[in-house]
Parts: sequence; C-alpha cells; structure tokens
Amino acid sequence: MNWTRSVVATASLVMLASPAIAGDVAYGAYLSAECVTCHQPDGIDQGIPSIVGWPEASMVAVLNSYKAKERPNAVMQTIAAGLGAEEMAALAAYFAALEPASGQ
Repeated sequence: MNWTRSVVATASLVMLASPAIAGDVAYGAYLSAECVTCHQPDGIDQGIPSIVGWPEASMVAVLNSYKAKERPNAVMQTIAAGLGAEEMAALAAYFAALEPASGQ
C-alpha cells in the first residue's frame, strides 16, 4: 500500500473510532512553533515532508500513528506523545489552512 493510501486508510479508521474535534486555527498557530522548526510553513520540502495544506483528518491520523509508535521516527513520536486530541485538532486546522508558496 502506498503512503497516501495508508494515510487515508488510517484517517478513515480514526474518524470512525472517535468523534471529530473541531480544531482552533489560532490555537494551532500558537502551537506550531515547535513544528515549524523542521516543517517549513511555506510548504517547501527541504528533506522534511511538507505538512502545509494537509487535510485535517489525515494530519490527526498521522499524529496519532506517531503517538502510538506505529510510525518510526523518534522525534515525531516524542512530539506526538505530548499532544492531546485538542492540540492535534488545532495543529491540523492550522496547517490545513495554510497555502503552499507559489510553485510548490
């Protein structure tokens, strides 16, 4: 299964398993300081995947996968471990609302 299909499948399972929490974009912007030390807020991929413009459900699913240590990345596992559902939803809402830089 390719990566995109895996994310969509995981997002679907998460959505079925738990009620959706509406993310607060402003709170997500506040929380994003740690994220943007690696993930570029303009959407440019410099060896670290862009998370700008991701669908909210996909981002929450991926963060939950890191939190459950289903995805291998020690840094992301550590970061996700400290996030609750509200923080994940807020970050997902914020990054979904961002537009990639032109040409990306």
